[in-house]
Formats: sequence, structure tokens, C-alpha cells
Amino acid sequence: MKKDIHPDNYREVIFKDMSNDYMFLGRSTAASKETVAWEDGNEYPLVKCEITSKSHPFYTGKMQFVDTAGRVDKFKNRYAKFAKKTAE
Repeated sequence: MKKDIHPDNYREVIFKDMSNDYMFLGRSTAASKETVAWEDGNEYPLVKCEITSKSHPFYTGKMQFVDTAGRVDKFKNRYAKFAKKTAE
């Protein structure tokens, strides 16, 4: 392996899943301005995540429902006036 390519500033941080408030302690070099108290009574930097293993469909086995029909209807309503002009 190549030497001196990995950062030296690894530290313990809390990762928080914003979709379900699940938190876990890990090590990272990610920058953070926020801190949070952990179960052991210490303060750690907080890194907010959109998806973790507790919310990702691959790990949970549940697919999230996406409102595609609503999106299609919004698109059709928005561009209906242009369709009328081209039909004339």
C-alpha cells in the first residue's frame, strides 16, 4: 500500500440518520460544527446523514413509495397550455 495517502485526523463522531433519528458512534474525518452528548456522557461532533443502514431500502427490505402519479399530473397541468398551442 502507498504510504502517507490517508488522513491522520480520524476521530470519533456521531452519525445521525435524519429520516428516523437513528444515531451511531463511528470514526471519521468529516468536518462538523455541531456536537451532541452520547450515551457514555461525552460530547462528540455530529455528522448528519440522509440515509443509513436503518433507512436504506436494501437493508430494511422496504421500498419507499414515490408519488410518481402526482408528479406526472403536475407536469401535465403545467405544460397543458403548450400542448394546446402545438395542436392548433
